[in-house]
Amino acid sequence: MARPPHESWDCMLPGPPSRNNGGSADCHPSGLLAFPSSSSVVVVDSRSMQLVSVLPMPPPTATSSNNNTSAATSSSSSLSPFVTSVRWAPFPLPHDLLATNQHLLLAAGDRQGRIALFDFRLRSVLLWFECDSVLKPGIQDLCWVQARSDWVLVSLSGPSLLSIWNASTGRCIWKYDVSPELFSCIRRDPFDYRHFCAIGLKGFLLSVMVHGDTEDDVVIKEFHIPNDSSELQKLERDASGTAASSPALAVFPLYIVRFAFSPLWEHILFVIFPRELVVFDLQYETSLFSAALPRGCGKYLDVLPDPNSELLYCAHLDGRLSTWRRKEGEQVHMMCTMEELMPSIGTSVPSPSLLAVIICKSDSTLQCVGKLYSTGSRSSSFDMDFDNPFDFCDEPLSVYKTHLISISDDGKIWNWLLTSERTEDAQKDATNVGNGAGLGDVPVLETNTSDIDGTSDLVKQPDCVTSIRNCPSYSTLNQIDLSPKIALVGQLHLLSSTATMLAVPSPSLTATLARGGNSPAVAVPLVALGTQSGTIDIIDVSANAVAASFSVHNNTVRGLRWLGNSRLVSFSYAQANEKTGGYINRLVVTCVRSGLNRKFRVLQKPERAPIRALRTSSSGRYLLILFRDAPVEVWAMTKSPLMLRSLALPFTVLEWTLPTAPRPVQNGPSRQASSSRDRTSVASVEASSTDSKAISTDEPQDDTSESFAFALVNGALGVFEVHGRRIRDFRPKWPSSSFVSADGLITAMAYRLPHVVMGDRSGNIRWWDVTTGQSSSFNTHREGIRRIKFSPVVAGDRSRGRIAVLFYDNTFSIFDLDSQDPLANSLLQSQFPGTLVLELDWLPLRTDKNDPLVLCIAGADSSFRLVEESDKKTSYGPLPRAIKERFRPMPLCTPILLPTPHAVALRMILQLGVKPHWFNTCSTTRDKKHYLIQGTASGGGDLRCYMIDSPPVGDSVVPEMLLKVLEPYRKEGSILDDERARLYAAIVNKGSAVRFAFAAAIFGDSLEAIFWLQLRRAVNHLMNKLINKSPQKASVPASISELDDASMLSRITSKGKSIPGSRKRNALDSGQLRLMAFEQEELWESANERIPWHEKLEGAEAIQNLVHELVSVGNLETAVSILLSTPPESPHFSTNALRAVALSSAVSRSLLELAVKVVAANMVRIDKSLSGTHLLCAVGRYQEACSQLQDAGCWTDAATLAATHLKGSDYARVLQRWADHVLHNEYNIWRALILYVAAGALPEALAALREAKLADTAAMFIVACREIHAEMISDLVDSDDESKSQTMAQQLSLPGLDPENEDVIAVGEFYEQYQRKLVHLCMDSQPAFD
Repeated sequence: MARPPHESWDCMLPGPPSRNNGGSADCHPSGLLAFPSSSSVVVVDSRSMQLVSVLPMPPPTATSSNNNTSAATSSSSSLSPFVTSVRWAPFPLPHDLLATNQHLLLAAGDRQGRIALFDFRLRSVLLWFECDSVLKPGIQDLCWVQARSDWVLVSLSGPSLLSIWNASTGRCIWKYDVSPELFSCIRRDPFDYRHFCAIGLKGFLLSVMVHGDTEDDVVIKEFHIPNDSSELQKLERDASGTAASSPALAVFPLYIVRFAFSPLWEHILFVIFPRELVVFDLQYETSLFSAALPRGCGKYLDVLPDPNSELLYCAHLDGRLSTWRRKEGEQVHMMCTMEELMPSIGTSVPSPSLLAVIICKSDSTLQCVGKLYSTGSRSSSFDMDFDNPFDFCDEPLSVYKTHLISISDDGKIWNWLLTSERTEDAQKDATNVGNGAGLGDVPVLETNTSDIDGTSDLVKQPDCVTSIRNCPSYSTLNQIDLSPKIALVGQLHLLSSTATMLAVPSPSLTATLARGGNSPAVAVPLVALGTQSGTIDIIDVSANAVAASFSVHNNTVRGLRWLGNSRLVSFSYAQANEKTGGYINRLVVTCVRSGLNRKFRVLQKPERAPIRALRTSSSGRYLLILFRDAPVEVWAMTKSPLMLRSLALPFTVLEWTLPTAPRPVQNGPSRQASSSRDRTSVASVEASSTDSKAISTDEPQDDTSESFAFALVNGALGVFEVHGRRIRDFRPKWPSSSFVSADGLITAMAYRLPHVVMGDRSGNIRWWDVTTGQSSSFNTHREGIRRIKFSPVVAGDRSRGRIAVLFYDNTFSIFDLDSQDPLANSLLQSQFPGTLVLELDWLPLRTDKNDPLVLCIAGADSSFRLVEESDKKTSYGPLPRAIKERFRPMPLCTPILLPTPHAVALRMILQLGVKPHWFNTCSTTRDKKHYLIQGTASGGGDLRCYMIDSPPVGDSVVPEMLLKVLEPYRKEGSILDDERARLYAAIVNKGSAVRFAFAAAIFGDSLEAIFWLQLRRAVNHLMNKLINKSPQKASVPASISELDDASMLSRITSKGKSIPGSRKRNALDSGQLRLMAFEQEELWESANERIPWHEKLEGAEAIQNLVHELVSVGNLETAVSILLSTPPESPHFSTNALRAVALSSAVSRSLLELAVKVVAANMVRIDKSLSGTHLLCAVGRYQEACSQLQDAGCWTDAATLAATHLKGSDYARVLQRWADHVLHNEYNIWRALILYVAAGALPEALAALREAKLADTAAMFIVACREIHAEMISDLVDSDDESKSQTMAQQLSLPGLDPENEDVIAVGEFYEQYQRKLVHLCMDSQPAFD
């Protein structure tokens, strides 16, 4: 498989995030987690907890050179600043095959105020936003908001500037400065994507509605949330000298104010201040609840509402997570659990800090699919995984499952599973209820047999579908019966701290295994990094992952070297106390296999000099310990290290000889003429030959002797040989006297027979052949040289003099000493993408002369990177494979990462329905046979046998061709993981709509998934209306016809009172489905439940809003009592009195009706409290009242009023007008489609899909509606009476979706063209993994 063009970036491991990154993180609906780390953006698969890619932020100079805009034109610094905010663009997988828009876009802002829009698939920047290049206000937060049919980007920059950007051009279209307020974060409203809020540290709240992409289309409203800001005032006084353009996260990193919109209740915000939790109502402009910080807890860090339940999660700075539960019938929250997100076992001291927490909503959407459509049977072959922490069909005790990701500053990403399980008492009660209903001993979560309230629809839901409000086994279950629990289910370990040392193993044939024996140790794909925190991270470069991490030292690792390929030696030092003085040196040998640390050279007293460096021979037998102003010690690194002797010479640098290149095995004469002591035969080209002294070839070979070169303070050079306990002079052929220069102290050296290369503090590079005495030099015209590294060589290499040079200014160059002019032919890399280079070395894994050279780099941004080098002048772009195929412990099952045509093909296959055993080869645990889904895999014949049925629409040959395109991914196991494959097996035969919902959820389009989940209920609502109109209504069985909508409306009369808790909302309600609520009972219950939250509020405006809510739900008695309690001195007294008289009038005649209409019209004209609608309700003019509410923009209130008093076509007209508004003003097509279907406006729904260029979705919509319609007709009439069934189907046909309809025919034909175009695009695209 060819390497993708971005592979050079993929060979990068990021360092740990820090407070400088602002605690930002964002999870794509498909499950891709993005968070900033230093000056890069890290993307992780949240399900398998594997690193996907790292996107380095280009430095400012590269920004200005690659873009025509004025973004970041500063040339004062070419280093990339900290990335402080990331946000995925909410673009779904495209349905239009000809569209050029991308769907995996990521916005990132940094500390210098730059905003970049990354194309994650290309791993490059698509667009730079035009930021202020003078002030450079740091980016505090980012948010995507919908403006008409397009999306705009909102940013918080500096301390108080809010900006809105055009995402196509990068231009700013609106700015608003709230100085002296200090902004903290921004969030988008989940109920209306045009609306967002921004909050400040002092409680300032800005509500913004974006109606378009011009400055006049932005409407703002300001609020203030009361809180105690005394601590902030003190911090402001202490930070008075801070730069004016610095954002709050930079000035006050530990004073955090965050908020989140409630995903279940419109207008409700959850706000956390450092020591307070507040529930704020935007509609009432007041706080409904506040709670102080629990005793013994750290300050609040973030607040996260559960997307599917009434639970609230609050993260704390001390690494804890508190869970809060809403009290039934009130907007009051009580803390129920406190958990640790930073386990204290095995962590360093001081313990790591918690930086960010985020909920993965992709799993929540799939959970809705599983709860609504999975069967309750426990005998199925695909729901037997009791070890799986996220199995939708497993534990019946689990009610809610939520995945939460936490990020800490030690480079760890934690994956937590939050579950809400029933308590034992609730389980007993539910079991008794289940037994009484004849459901067996085990309560079944997913079965629906009756209605809780004694009401039902005329058309029943199929048994396989779980209504979100009908679960008999849990009919008495409420939030109090749930017990939240937490479990760690995954972890990803990145680099733990900033790297200070880098070491690569380069053992020779004389190196032996650490546990003894004479077997040679070959090079391994491991790199060791010593860090500032004292840990040693072992990196597996073949997997681009941290293979192990050892806590070795208590402070910075100052030296690190390999002993062979399985042991490491490292050192650190610390100053002793002031009285005694001196240094405490700590030397440790670490076994990579066992993780055991063994100290050696342990002294009782502090030493005068600290250790300066370590040098190990390539065999790992010998170690040189260099001290500052003290003799060098030579050690034999046996099982118990033994000091051989000390060398009291003024050394500046020391380097052991590197392994030389082996001869080819029986492949002709040797080309290693430059070395006079190479061995004449080598067993394997993968291992390196021995190092020995350079004398004539007829002298016997000594495998145990190794040599090292050195330079003294006076510039003198030498080579010593170590043989056992003896150290003797190598006696090389000396260069001419002019070679030694006194103008530069030698600071770096590299030695590989026969060459010694040296660099000095003046930037000169000299090299010397120890066998011939030849020497040469040149000046690099750079600062002093810190490191010189010879590139690894193999048999047949044309050049053996290639070196990498690291300068003191943290830049590096690559020179070829075999060329005529090394300086002219150098490969110079002044800055590696926007960061300084701390350490570098070559990766010794070459086995063939055609393999490119790979350079390991430890950057100042805490990252580890691999750079490929070739003979070409520009060698930092995409090049052939540098290492072996990347190894992953499990396949990366993220379909959104597939090439776009292949991703669209997979979505189509999932929609049409593929047999579950097609996923068998995708199992990551093939040795566990019970994971495999039943079925026999097909051979290489007709792939259409994998499809569950012939496609109901489109070309029947296309699925086979698409399956053939997807076959490489299936064999690789990178389509669906076991969990989602079992879920698909559970729902694949439950109808087209649920398959469409599953496919949408897999690719991250949660709104589309909710639409498909709600479609059956919407068609059911429409069928009820058609049956009520039908003359065949009398033929419907009496058991069904008795249960009509009147049974629900009878208890919502104008005389009824709102009693909190009179009908408890089921705890199993799928919260996300409330985003598309349309049924009368659901709307009424939601509005009725909000009323008790506001009954105790004071103020004229709050009273007016409360009266409006009471009138909407039909509770006129309470409304009248509140109006009559208005004091005479109130300015609202006359208005309230008039409304009270009108509402309490029991006898309404035409004259009263006319007068009320006139008064209402006048009141609407002069009064914004919508009092006129209340008068219309008093005389029964509910249709006109709904129209007035819709004209005033109160769409939800109008729907609530209609749900209370209207039915049939009157209610449908309200829904259809609401749908028009949602489609054309809110641009939420999925919510509009549900309202259209419920209103019976199916042609309008189909037209909306075609206008939005959703050709495939239009075809699937017709298929799903017809399928649901056919099921409902068959349920209404006895299946044996076919003639009666046909008559019923004709009379209750879906309006606008008849097979003869021209629009329906056109949709089918266009879908066939769509399929053919997709096949061509798939054939033109090569499969690409990872």
